[in-house]
Amino acid sequence: MYIIGLLLPHSREEPKHKLVATMASGGDELKLLGMWASPFALRARLALSFKGLRHEYIEEDLSNKSDLLLSSNPVHKKVPVLIHNGRPVCESQIIVQYVDEVYRDTGLSFLPADPYERARARFWAAFIDDKLLASWVQAGRGKTMEEKMELLKPTFAAVETLEAAFRECSKGKPFFGGDNVGYLDVMLGGLVAWVHASEARHGLKIFGASRSPLLNAWVDRFSKLDETKAVLPDIQRLVEYAKMREAQAAATN
Repeated sequence: MYIIGLLLPHSREEPKHKLVATMASGGDELKLLGMWASPFALRARLALSFKGLRHEYIEEDLSNKSDLLLSSNPVHKKVPVLIHNGRPVCESQIIVQYVDEVYRDTGLSFLPADPYERARARFWAAFIDDKLLASWVQAGRGKTMEEKMELLKPTFAAVETLEAAFRECSKGKPFFGGDNVGYLDVMLGGLVAWVHASEARHGLKIFGASRSPLLNAWVDRFSKLDETKAVLPDIQRLVEYAKMREAQAAATN
């Protein structure tokens, strides 16, 4: 329910800093502008992690956006933005696809080689954002727990649909991508930290064992990967952040 907080202006109390890794292989310069709690920025970070691409990560204070962010994404002025050799690429889905195309021979390949399978992966990625995530954000606007639960009904319906998609895409293997993490794993993976935060605070499982046993197992499996653990934020920190954002939202209503 906490993702609603990411749609609001961010407090100046959240520090702005740089976490610097090293340059990408082959002389390329990669920079990623993100915000630690953003599921969209987490997607881009996961993609770079699974590809094994070294880069410079720049944490943005979204209440005081940097000139670099504003000039790199002048249309939406949002994170994430990947800057590759001085050229910006915006929007999480596009960034993950771009990284996969440019570094096709590096690390895992996210998108399938078959055109139909690629189209299907992109369809379900859009479904995750348009149906699952959008309804989850809407539920976060509920003022009482009862209202939130009522608003979560479309989210749970989307989860059941995505459960069937996982069964079809994975073909009995551990990930959407089969034996290895693929495009849809990265897309849904950006939400995993918030899934854990929801359970930690309210005992609410977005992917429950009864409703979506395959996705419930997938969340646990994906969370334990080294590349995932290197990126996902501390869950308790995320819970405290969510409480702060909800309090700020309540104060403005």
